[in-house]
Amino acid sequence: MAWCPFAKKLELQPESDQQPAIRPTQFILHSLAAPWDAQRIYEYWQTSSLESHFGLGYEGDLGQYIGTETRADANYRANLRPDGTGAVSIETASNLQHTDPWTDRQVEKLIALGAWLHERHGIPLRVCRSAADPGYGYHRLHADWAVSGTACPGDARVRQFKNLVFPGIVARATGQSPAPPQEDLDMPSMLNESNAVDVALRSGVWTGLAFTDAVLHSGPRRHSTLVHLLFADNTHKDARIEGRFYLTDTAGKNPSPYLTVTGEGPGGHQFLCSADVPQGRHLRFEVRVTTPDGSAVRLLHRVATGPYWAL
Repeated sequence: MAWCPFAKKLELQPESDQQPAIRPTQFILHSLAAPWDAQRIYEYWQTSSLESHFGLGYEGDLGQYIGTETRADANYRANLRPDGTGAVSIETASNLQHTDPWTDRQVEKLIALGAWLHERHGIPLRVCRSAADPGYGYHRLHADWAVSGTACPGDARVRQFKNLVFPGIVARATGQSPAPPQEDLDMPSMLNESNAVDVALRSGVWTGLAFTDAVLHSGPRRHSTLVHLLFADNTHKDARIEGRFYLTDTAGKNPSPYLTVTGEGPGGHQFLCSADVPQGRHLRFEVRVTTPDGSAVRLLHRVATGPYWAL
């Protein structure tokens, strides 16, 4: 059985010795619907008929309860298939409704663990295309991973998986993004910019936004940035709200966007990006609103916040 070198070993018995072996081909992410640390998750699994391979607290504390080549029971039919393959699972601390996003420290540990699983077990760097397809996913992605359906890990974390966690795993596993030095993570500076000037957004047009100005970060810098946009109450309920971060050169040219995050309707919408801004590059943000009738939408307020570190 395989044990992750940067996880605290909290071995569950008798499950660790008595449950059958698997050949791990998937990594499935869950939200626990409880704000517990890795130790408390371990204590809970000792009284439960289910368990995950790993548990992750809000502060990035990672525990491993069962070796990754032994079955754990958090993924329904993905636990162990007739061909001997199975999924590695992780439960992550969340609020009671699993509606909150992963913290920065949780995101970093998920990326590190996902990259280790690729290196250790050869899990391919793709999102699972079917319930049995090797790769990476989240609990609600395929029906065969949950007994009677589930919303886990919640909308906010599904967006993070698509926009942040999975791209981060790929970048880390392929050497494009090194692990952040822990000592640098302890003392970040903070971005806190806002702009309350109304903007009329034309339907279907990408529009770059200024907060204090258009540049959120100048490289070299590591950051975790949350953008919050507030749209007018009369925004069409079916309006498609798309936001994305993108890198440019220092003249604002040669854009290279991150994955787009999508929402719908009036009110507040949030967009998160955690990554490195290389030397000579600027991080910016743009939004596109598409309405069924082609009408413009009014953006009332925008805020950009989050920690960053000089590289």
